[in-house]
Amino acid sequence: MIVSAKEFIINSLRYSIRSAAEKDAKGLSDVRVQIDGETENLDREPGEAYINETSFKRIIKEDSERGNHLFLVAEVNDRIVGFSRCEGNQLKRSCHKVEFGVCVLKEYWGYGIGKKFLEESIRWADIAGIKKINLNVLETNENAIKLYRNYGFEIEGILKNDKLLSDGNYYNTILMGRLMQS
Repeated sequence: MIVSAKEFIINSLRYSIRSAAEKDAKGLSDVRVQIDGETENLDREPGEAYINETSFKRIIKEDSERGNHLFLVAEVNDRIVGFSRCEGNQLKRSCHKVEFGVCVLKEYWGYGIGKKFLEESIRWADIAGIKKINLNVLETNENAIKLYRNYGFEIEGILKNDKLLSDGNYYNTILMGRLMQS
């Protein structure tokens, strides 16, 4: 399903959220590398699990062809500043659910971009007949946990000492899920 561009203005920042297109592949690759260096909230260190332009084109194409995948981008002045994905699978026993992930350049935190990604993903899931959205969040990411709870996500589990961060300490990963309204 393609999500048409929607415009938002928050704290005088104008941005749009829309479905990713193959033309976004280079920008997505660059943004992903930058984001990995800006936060420890993600699974990767800077440069790890690098995805090049060609690989992003393949991901975008596959996501656009599958009914249980959604790939969104946020743009400011024609520049990609973040993206989110809902990734499902084809297995019959689990094709009713998707895994949500989101990342936004640090410079654009606080403008509601992550919230809009989540809202659009929930709206899409309702239309697509997705029954459950899962996500993982680092225990220290209190703002994200609060946001997810506000949208009906519940803590379903904790992976203890799951992430080793740059301070040398281990942190828990919180598993959250949201059952769709029937």
